[in-house]
Amino acid sequence: MTNVTVEHHFDFGSPNSYLAWKVIPEIEKRTGVAFTYVPVLLGGIFKLTGNQPPMIAFGSIKNKPQYDALEMKRFIARHKFDKFKMNAHFPVNTVQIMRGAIVAQMGGNLPQYLDIVFNAMWEQSLKMDDADVIAAALNAGGLDGAHILARIQDQDVKDKLLANTSTSVERGTFGAPTFYVGNEIFFGKDRLRDLEEEIVRVKTA
Repeated sequence: MTNVTVEHHFDFGSPNSYLAWKVIPEIEKRTGVAFTYVPVLLGGIFKLTGNQPPMIAFGSIKNKPQYDALEMKRFIARHKFDKFKMNAHFPVNTVQIMRGAIVAQMGGNLPQYLDIVFNAMWEQSLKMDDADVIAAALNAGGLDGAHILARIQDQDVKDKLLANTSTSVERGTFGAPTFYVGNEIFFGKDRLRDLEEEIVRVKTA
């Protein structure tokens, strides 16, 4: 049986990263393989790849935005994610909360941090580029908001997020969520079935 490494390269500003995050525990349970979370800065990925947010890149294409909205509605209904709502402040500048993810990862609190921030963004519709709002959400979730916000100004934290982002792009990333099974890339929540099949294939090889 082969050891499998699975990575989820994510940014809290992506609703599809949230939706994928909600499905991942089911995949982990079925496959017995834990995902590793890699915080990246989606804005940085767009700059490095020449990509644009879908609402800009495809916003003027007749029928495509409506179809994308339909697919999201179907995905949400299929998985019964009735708490999801588009963030009223979208798009949100995620630099602070993505640096915060690095801090949480360094401190061994990333799963708790993910739960707090993803829910704040895509269930509670909070303005998660406001430092006071971020601190309040983290405190309410049991983390030290003041400590995390102080640490995100440290150079090692900034450097780590930048390194994650550039390395991710070098591997092939152009958006979020992006997944890697070993070196095999899968983009978007709509590839989770293919992703799971690859995990099983590698695991049983």
